[in-house]
Amino acid sequence: MYRRDVYDSFNIHCTMNNNCESEEIVEGANIAISNLLSTKSRSLYDIAYNRFKKWCAEKNVQVYSENVFVGILQTGDGYQAKKSKILTKSEIDRFLSSADDKEFLMIMVGLILGIAGACRTDELVNLTVDDIKDVGSSLIVKIPNTKTKIPRIFVVTDVGNMLKLFRKYLSLRPPHVKHKRLFLYYKAGKCSSQPVGKNTMGKIPSVVASYLKLPAVACYTGHCLRRSLATLLADAGVDITTIKRHTGWKSTTVAEGYVENSIENRTKIANQVLVGTTTSAITKTVNVS
Repeated sequence: MYRRDVYDSFNIHCTMNNNCESEEIVEGANIAISNLLSTKSRSLYDIAYNRFKKWCAEKNVQVYSENVFVGILQTGDGYQAKKSKILTKSEIDRFLSSADDKEFLMIMVGLILGIAGACRTDELVNLTVDDIKDVGSSLIVKIPNTKTKIPRIFVVTDVGNMLKLFRKYLSLRPPHVKHKRLFLYYKAGKCSSQPVGKNTMGKIPSVVASYLKLPAVACYTGHCLRRSLATLLADAGVDITTIKRHTGWKSTTVAEGYVENSIENRTKIANQVLVGTTTSAITKTVNVS
């Protein structure tokens, strides 16, 4: 979606080209556009404006208005949303088992909780020590404040060294810290009292991708954690209702996207439709792969 200031300048430009203003208004419009847009935004604006003119010509639009502008946005013509890349189970396991916790302990704990709970960046940032209960064999984690206003609870079980990493990180918390935020800046095996901010937390997936030397590191955004968990659930054959409940999504369409895009789900469909393989044979094939 375009920023409001871009829309305003866009509207000025459209109105300007109806040839119904004085030279003073046209000059003012040009100055406004120049001041509102950075160099990068200006190039994007020009592309959008040229597409708009072409669309108006095809639709025989004579008068430009906000409704016309919304109309072209509704078509979605020429636009494709960029989605964050995901981390696979093997990549997650490889990072947790090979990375040095002296350098990456905070990243490891953020990755564990973020993936297990399909957490948004701000949910991890605002997580407090009171939101996590260690019951010995697992961690019970509460996310009280979510974007969808639906509180979530998830569990981290004692798989591999996940609980060990969390307990080590928690034990390094300085005793004089006055706030309850869980994530503190970590360096050279020590935690400071300063809480981790949203930008640092959002870079956890890209740090993991960089360590693993994965391509297109910048494409591993903060949303990677939620997308990775949803994809892992879909690949495991988890139903849409369960995926929605665990991630806190209200929309079935969003959850269906992960099921439809699941590689294992597509493999199953391909075998059933094209080969006629039975479900049991498909499961064996997928597991072996």
